Amino acid sequence: MADQFSLRCWGARGSTPTPGASTLRYGGETTCFEIRAGNSLVLVDCGSGARNFGADLCKCEPVAFDLLFTHTHLDHICGLPFFKPAYDPRFEVNAWAGHFLDETSLVDIVERIMSPPIFPVAAKTLKAVNFRTFQAGDILPRNDDLVIRTVRLNHPGGACGYRFDYGGKSICIITDHEHGDPEIDANVRRFVEGADFMIYDAMFTDDEYEGYKGWGHSTWQKAVTLAREANVKVPVLFHHDPRRSDDELDEIGMAADAAYPGTLVASEGMLLKP
Repeated sequence: MADQFSLRCWGARGSTPTPGASTLRYGGETTCFEIRAGNSLVLVDCGSGARNFGADLCKCEPVAFDLLFTHTHLDHICGLPFFKPAYDPRFEVNAWAGHFLDETSLVDIVERIMSPPIFPVAAKTLKAVNFRTFQAGDILPRNDDLVIRTVRLNHPGGACGYRFDYGGKSICIITDHEHGDPEIDANVRRFVEGADFMIYDAMFTDDEYEGYKGWGHSTWQKAVTLAREANVKVPVLFHHDPRRSDDELDEIGMAADAAYPGTLVASEGMLLKP
């Protein structure tokens, strides 16, 4: 376990869960990543994919771990009310958010979605969860060898990207993000420089993007361009449009691999080891 460093994807879809015959191979659950670094566990986002991860985690010995939110749009938090470890006081879940552009806090958002008549179970029943705040750009405090850096992204209401460095290897998560702000783009480029894996918001194609400017998302073409400019070893296309079928994602994957060999398309269950 001491030298283990990996990312497992429990949900790769954006905006809304998409169960059905056309999404079986890449999956229909929304954002959730499991990071393992030695004996440490970090969860990034608590979209609908977190329900399955939580059920899996409850089969093991209770642990303390961090839950990092990129932001608090519904597709990234809708799994929290169904995340079993959050209700189990034997676990310790330190939930962090650093994307807010005002005085809003993470607990404010969770209390809003977990309150009648929106949801019958109140946020106060999340016995294992401690809510914490930071500012995008901070390095998160830790007592192990995993370094977690953060960066501000361009997304309505704010969003935060994460870089995990462990044992000389690195994994970056850049979602949800819209290219086009020169300052933020330059910071993101520096942030992902030399990463082994870069998860990147590729909801649209360049042709589609013209109709969705301002929505807070990027394209697979920008993903491979950034990977090339920043010497990223493997870009991983993520936050798939809920309208996108498995066959369409296959086509995007082939085009992206031709443009930048080794590019991957994120899928539910995918395990990445730098």
